[in-house]
Amino acid sequence: MQTTFTTLNHGWNAEPNAPDEEVTVVGSDVRLRFFMNPFRYPEYAEGDVGILVFSGCSQWRHGRTNDEGWYMGQCRFSGIAPAWGDFFELAGDLLLDSPKAPKDWQIIGPPAGRTKHFLFYLRDATFECDAESWTLDLVRAPATAP
Repeated sequence: MQTTFTTLNHGWNAEPNAPDEEVTVVGSDVRLRFFMNPFRYPEYAEGDVGILVFSGCSQWRHGRTNDEGWYMGQCRFSGIAPAWGDFFELAGDLLLDSPKAPKDWQIIGPPAGRTKHFLFYLRDATFECDAESWTLDLVRAPATAP
């Protein structure tokens, strides 16, 4: 079965130069924190933080494949993913048997319900997880006095 990619980050994205992402796990929720992109999306200010919350997560990874590696064919989805730097839901063949498949999964536990596979290409890393759902929370940067 062919791999399909559904783009999920419509109207927002991570900061392209220094997203400064951070992963935390609370029970079966995995939280990916990063700076929002105010350059392409003027509704976000510099310093605004996005937090993707993946609920009912069974496994996740935050790996080293960056944009250069993706363009050089080092990622298992190089050449088939629509673009670097976006957030996707994947379906079909996840290419987990590929020699390029990651081995650095952090296992939380068996899936409690039906999970989906999510993939987010950040500047210098790749985040993936299997979770039941996701939400995006926004933390606005403190306003500065003129």
